[in-house]
Amino acid sequence: MTVTVTVAELRELLASDTPPALLDVRWALGDPHGREHYAEGHIRGAVYVDLDTELASAPSPDGGRHPLPSIEDLQEAARRWGLRQGQPVVVYDDLGNTAAARAWWLLRYAGLGTVTLLDGALGAWRAAGLPLESGLPTDPPPGDVVLRAGALPVVDADGAAELTVSGLLLDARARERYRGEVEPVDPRAGHIPGAVSAPTGENLAADGTFLPAEELRKRFEERGAGTAERIGVYCGSGVTAAHQIAALEIAGFEAALFPGSWSAWSSDPERPATKGSRP
Repeated sequence: MTVTVTVAELRELLASDTPPALLDVRWALGDPHGREHYAEGHIRGAVYVDLDTELASAPSPDGGRHPLPSIEDLQEAARRWGLRQGQPVVVYDDLGNTAAARAWWLLRYAGLGTVTLLDGALGAWRAAGLPLESGLPTDPPPGDVVLRAGALPVVDADGAAELTVSGLLLDARARERYRGEVEPVDPRAGHIPGAVSAPTGENLAADGTFLPAEELRKRFEERGAGTAERIGVYCGSGVTAAHQIAALEIAGFEAALFPGSWSAWSSDPERPATKGSRP
């Protein structure tokens, strides 16, 4: 299944008789001004999506900082974005798609078959010299999309722990967080014992596009994906782990998301944590 579209492909799609819905997921850890960034400049026709309130439910110790929203809430939001049954969707952000991948994953999890990421995100659109629109547009006409949960695999904390024994669990956070040298937001530093470090940022080339499929495959095979019966991914709160799952799919691997990720694991004092560069 196609994971990304290029800028040239998106331009053609937007000019067609049946253009895709376009979602702008402007979010970054520690930056609550996504809507303002969207208003400063976005691709014409894109609808702003708030990651904290529309792509997640309220944080909790058990669910982590970004628990999955209920399918009912997600469907309500998707209809508010104007998504129509059978309509393709293209998603982007301004951070190499590390935030937009959350919307990509959620909509795929909810049963939509044609959801793609704009490869290179908004940076690629700018690099092509294409115009941006400013301001907050009027809301689109309500959509009629029907969503059903469960089309992509997930694991809970017990399932993530089991993968370290019988499969492969990848930690998508930056290496210094994996090693436990820093922990800016979650209760404890370190990583899930047995998890293998595979930082999300290393999925991307210098221009913010995904590495070629063969390079991604080699990267994940070096971490054990080639022989693992099952693969799982976690990050800080289940956001950038979705980007890792997109990269794994490009490389030809299926992986499950641990939505609570380190934010949920580290909130439970009964769960062990390991520091250092080794699993």
